[in-house]
Amino acid sequence: KALEPKGSKWHIHGWFCLLGCVMLMMYYTTVTGWMVSYFGKFLIGTFHAGMDTASASGVFGSMLSQPGRMAFWTEVVVIAGFLVCSFGLQNGLERISKGMMLALLALILILAIHSLTLPGAAEGMKFYLLPSAKSIEQYGLGTIITGAMNQAFFTLSLGIGALAIFGSYIGKDRALMGEAIHVIALDTLVAILAGIIIFPACFTYGLEVNAGPSLLFDTMATVFNHMSGGRLWGSLFFLFMTFASFTTVVAVFENIIASAMELFHIERRRACVLGAAFILLASVPCVLG
Repeated sequence: KALEPKGSKWHIHGWFCLLGCVMLMMYYTTVTGWMVSYFGKFLIGTFHAGMDTASASGVFGSMLSQPGRMAFWTEVVVIAGFLVCSFGLQNGLERISKGMMLALLALILILAIHSLTLPGAAEGMKFYLLPSAKSIEQYGLGTIITGAMNQAFFTLSLGIGALAIFGSYIGKDRALMGEAIHVIALDTLVAILAGIIIFPACFTYGLEVNAGPSLLFDTMATVFNHMSGGRLWGSLFFLFMTFASFTTVVAVFENIIASAMELFHIERRRACVLGAAFILLASVPCVLG
């Protein structure tokens, strides 16, 4: 609104940012609830040493068949997220995020090193990093490029609102180009490390190499079941994954709150209450689905 040329309609983009964030939170809060649930499962010993791959996969399927429990954890995530945001940016979001992200990054590095010591590490890393002409011929170059673009969109999809909102909070002492480079470097590093953790484990424990939630929930559960002290490492991993997904939730909630405050001219606490009520209702179809 402040920067658009007189008579233009660029301010309408703000509504699309708000809509995109709301649609994302309709399902992402459910996924964050899964993280919380798995942290609890490792903590109480649902997963244990020697548990076979099929049994570990069955836990995820069992969780999906219990919408009541999923709804409970989703509601906890939504209420906690808006509660953090109600304290403001520095007292809420920034204070929560800093320690969580550093702890998660340290644990990811430890798990990546562990995966490289597994028997199937060499085969997994070849599958992960070496280009395959056979795959290009099988799936088609267009399909592979589309898959890469989908990954880029997903990993930075919050750009529809988050980069604009948080960019507006950055002081003049910080260069936007420098911050952009930090985002690109950290995002790419974590993505590469995630692949190093997952693919050697898939080839070591005979797990199917596919996409989607099973790569995280089935594969990582199997890894921890075969690790010394796996219950502890699994609890820590899903605790920090809860932190990671929760910081995303809080960041997007901040986008929703900031947009609501400007578009509807309401104060922060009221925006939090209205946002929480709406997201709680909007996430129900995803939980039931």
